[in-house]
Amino acid sequence: MRAARLIKMVLLLQSRPSMTAAELARELEVSERTVTRDAQALSEAGVPVYADRGRIGGYRLVGGYRTRLTGLARGEAEALFLSGVPGALREMGLEDAASAARLKVSAALLPSLRDASRTAAQRFHLDAPNWFREPVTPELLPAVADAVWDDRRVTARYRRGENEVGRELDPYGLVLKAGVWYLCARVAQGGSFRVYRIDRFTAVEPGEERFERAEDFDLPAFWEERAEQFARSILRAEVVVRLSAEGARRLPHAVDPLSGREALARAGEPDEGGWVTVALPVESEEVAHTQLTALGAEVEVLAPPSLRERFAAEAARLAGLYGR
Repeated sequence: MRAARLIKMVLLLQSRPSMTAAELARELEVSERTVTRDAQALSEAGVPVYADRGRIGGYRLVGGYRTRLTGLARGEAEALFLSGVPGALREMGLEDAASAARLKVSAALLPSLRDASRTAAQRFHLDAPNWFREPVTPELLPAVADAVWDDRRVTARYRRGENEVGRELDPYGLVLKAGVWYLCARVAQGGSFRVYRIDRFTAVEPGEERFERAEDFDLPAFWEERAEQFARSILRAEVVVRLSAEGARRLPHAVDPLSGREALARAGEPDEGGWVTVALPVESEEVAHTQLTALGAEVEVLAPPSLRERFAAEAARLAGLYGR
């Protein structure tokens, strides 16, 4: 445990000019006293850790000290080679850079660990697109990816409905969701953050100007929040249904999982037959019909009347087909 912490401390100091004891303690999840002891242990082991005293002091490595990656365990080395998504890197135009980086890491590893890339690739593979969808790489993705890496402001045109709109954007990050690429960007000159589908861009022109990235921007947190907002925004209608115990169990698999679980949590107690009445947010009556049909006889639609009539008519047709 301590050996891994000491290695992490060296790597942290190697990646920054200096760090205070408080910063190291936070990164390593230990006390400042432990940081002091660890720094002394590293110094005694020949690692040139130097402590600057005073209010703005801290720890740093002297003499341009660099460590090789010989402290990696096999599991760590294999996890490192799993951190890339080969297909996504290729689509962004980064396959050559990623290949060169893997070679450099392999060269720095102990001989006993140099097969880590092969063993990891033999055991895990990420196939991002949905089933039954032919993945298509957006033509402008490499240009957008370059601008994201460079923090370079772009002038973009994209399709919005039947119209084409132009915007100056600060491209913050890319997200690959179920085989579809999205750009998380801020409208230039302090505008709001928005999400754009890359395949709807018709033109992307990087400018000479670089934007200053907001330090508090967190791409995974931003995407999670926007994805939840989108999922909720399309649920504009509501249906009321009765569900058997089996229907309640299967509901989150038939509709939006989050709305299904929340609807069940708001429901009252089951009746004597074990059926529970649920008010369920849905995208539309048509979508609700398609989704709830998957539950068969485990669901009864109570409202709206038009949806109940649709299910009754379909049940009568089915009875006619199978009753012959």
